[in-house]
Amino acid sequence: MTAIENSGKNKTTRILLVDDHPVVRDGFAEVINREPDLNVCAAADDRVGALQAIETTRPGLVVIDLTLRNSSGMELIKDIHSRWPKLLILVVSMHNENLYAERVLRAGARGYITKQQATRDILQAIRKVLSGGVYLNETTGAAVLARLASKPQSKQEDVVLDQLTDRELQVFELTGQGFNTREISNQLHIDMKTVETYRLRIREKLNLDSSSELLKLAIRWREDRL
Repeated sequence: MTAIENSGKNKTTRILLVDDHPVVRDGFAEVINREPDLNVCAAADDRVGALQAIETTRPGLVVIDLTLRNSSGMELIKDIHSRWPKLLILVVSMHNENLYAERVLRAGARGYITKQQATRDILQAIRKVLSGGVYLNETTGAAVLARLASKPQSKQEDVVLDQLTDRELQVFELTGQGFNTREISNQLHIDMKTVETYRLRIREKLNLDSSSELLKLAIRWREDRL
């Protein structure tokens, strides 16, 4: 955990940043701390550091990446929502929100914004969540509502989403992007044997006989969601 102070004297909302890239955290902190009513009170790069920071700094909002050092941002969201159900959570991640927005909302987050959007829209997203709203971009919001409305007639991709754990979904998505085992290992900060274990579990859950079948399904599923 890293403490970050803002010298502003106005009453501010305290914000905790949780991201495994220091440059990203520093960039967000710089943008946020320019606002007189917002204050980045601390930063962390993993689940343990984030939970400790919440205990000590009592933020009003936590901004979380889904990929963290030695941990999953999705699991952290569930932990926070379970322990501090009123604490607001905004996800800022590299992952495509069409694949994850519905899942993070169900886990307890109040919004999702991609890092590509964040440079221009992070303040808008923060203020939307702080005002009691839910932040998604217009296209994704409409898609999420459409999927929720059509749940009784679930498509194959919805079945996939429901069957896989959060980490399995990340491995599945990255497989659909064409990443190999080593690249997925580096992206998710897990060893290559663990990646292969996740792939085996995915194949078992989806009744797939080979890695090539997994790759084809992952590519098709991802393209259908974009």
